Amino acid sequence: MHISLTIGETALTGTLLDTPAARDFYAQLPLQVSLSDFAQAEKIADLPKELSLSEAAAGCAGEPGDIAYYAPWGNLAIFYRHTAYAIGLVKLGALTGDLSALLAADGDTMCIRAQ
Repeated sequence: MHISLTIGETALTGTLLDTPAARDFYAQLPLQVSLSDFAQAEKIADLPKELSLSEAAAGCAGEPGDIAYYAPWGNLAIFYRHTAYAIGLVKLGALTGDLSALLAADGDTMCIRAQ
């Protein structure tokens, strides 16, 4: 499953995993979300509905470019720096390419679409 994320004039592409959580996320597209910075490592945004945790690992670490779901808060997380293992963090997929537009975004609106 391929997605496109647009921030301003910049489009990023990504690929989602074939998991129940990633399929639930993909089913919610297209989405417009407001990004905020969290812990100087990731951009987060609220999702309209919770994602399935069926078959999900207990947690994971975040790597630059990772798209993830933080189940305890029900939010989307897109990482631009490495983070330690977190219980409840479910990897959905990953972005490819230059993440500089993501780094600069704070309070910006991002559009996420299926490709």
